[in-house]
Amino acid sequence: MENQTQETQSTTTSKPKRTRRPSKRPRSHEENTIEASASTEVEHTAAETSAPKKSQAKAWSIDDFIVPEVEGKVRFHDLNLPDRVLKSIAEMGFEYCSEIQAETLPMTLQGYDIIGQAQTGTGKTAAFLVAMISDFLDYPLEEKRPNNFARGLIIAPTRELALQIADEAVKLTSNCHLNVVTLVGGLSYEKQKIALETENVDILVATPGRLLDFARSRKVQLGKVECLVLDEADRMLSMGFIPDVKSIIRMTPHKELRQTMLFSATFPKDIQALAQQWTYIPKEVSVVPKEATNQNIDQVIYTVEADQKWPVLRQLINENGGQRTIIFVNRRDETRDLYERLRKANINCAILSGEVAQDKRVKTLNNFKEGIIQVLVATDVAGRGIHVDNVELVVNYSLPDDPEDYVHRIGRTGRGGEVGKSVSFASEDDSFMIPEIERVVGESIRCEYMVNTSQ
Repeated sequence: MENQTQETQSTTTSKPKRTRRPSKRPRSHEENTIEASASTEVEHTAAETSAPKKSQAKAWSIDDFIVPEVEGKVRFHDLNLPDRVLKSIAEMGFEYCSEIQAETLPMTLQGYDIIGQAQTGTGKTAAFLVAMISDFLDYPLEEKRPNNFARGLIIAPTRELALQIADEAVKLTSNCHLNVVTLVGGLSYEKQKIALETENVDILVATPGRLLDFARSRKVQLGKVECLVLDEADRMLSMGFIPDVKSIIRMTPHKELRQTMLFSATFPKDIQALAQQWTYIPKEVSVVPKEATNQNIDQVIYTVEADQKWPVLRQLINENGGQRTIIFVNRRDETRDLYERLRKANINCAILSGEVAQDKRVKTLNNFKEGIIQVLVATDVAGRGIHVDNVELVVNYSLPDDPEDYVHRIGRTGRGGEVGKSVSFASEDDSFMIPEIERVVGESIRCEYMVNTSQ
């Protein structure tokens, strides 16, 4: 929802703040086609001087990306995006904007700051990436700068989330010259240092700690950042990263001289205050449904004795065949114990927790995405970084200590309009959390008492 205080601002302050972009105007289809054709002709001319003559390939145009108009839906066609971005979007299989994309892109493409409330799985990553990439293509650098000066900076709370944002950024820049660099802890510092020295840092995706290390040693420069994105700000707060983030933001240009996009699933008072501090006359957008949880998720709580959890879980997994499943536990030692039980039961599984080395966590997550691994056993911190489509089942082996974590956990399933299921075990140790969880989700959750489940 748009910031209500903005209505009282003068007409000058209600305009996009980036005055160096005053001439941004809608480009006609003919202009886009001429630009694409001219670019192709230059490439062919250069190729002809050094290679045998080949039949000319037809330049890609928006006519190759046919998407019918549908009432109530916004097509990417309708947003005046550069053809190179549209081509990447077409190659990724997208046609219509998600709600957060439809709400934010018309404003961010004009240079407005955004405070967005959206849960994971809503398409917010593409929302801020499309805006950033389009802006960089429409307004290329006017002078050469050293490689390590970042143009766009995206800060994420977890390594897994940062790597997945970077992966999507690489796909969206596959048809242009923009380069993506990732700085996260747990992976080779030396390789990341070499990337900063040898590659243009057009889009920098980073976690706070590793980024601050590089920034303080001046191996990466943030003084010319044009666009700043803070993703999952509430999680950065809960993980204690806000002091690092404040230090990083002080290294970037003043908020009036950069575009800032801040996204968060929840907005506690601390995040509300920081959002206003870090943005300049922002537009506010919320696409969180009235229900705190996705209505595509079938939720059930099994009330069980502590010693029933394992046989019920094994039965549940066996009944669901090869479905992609995430099991959440509260402690690292529980992940190890449960993993050993699953492995001995010949269930294809892996661990995702803070005690697992980062390179192995990345490999595990990729194997889970590709279907090589069926079941993940995860803790909350590691699980928050799991952004994988087609997760059919989420199991809360123990109810979370924080009711908000319940929403984040089950949000791993039912993403992108798919139907999912969550099963939570409640024993005498944690069943007192059920009313608190129901209060947070805003509805009663079906409870079933499990008996005679041992095999």
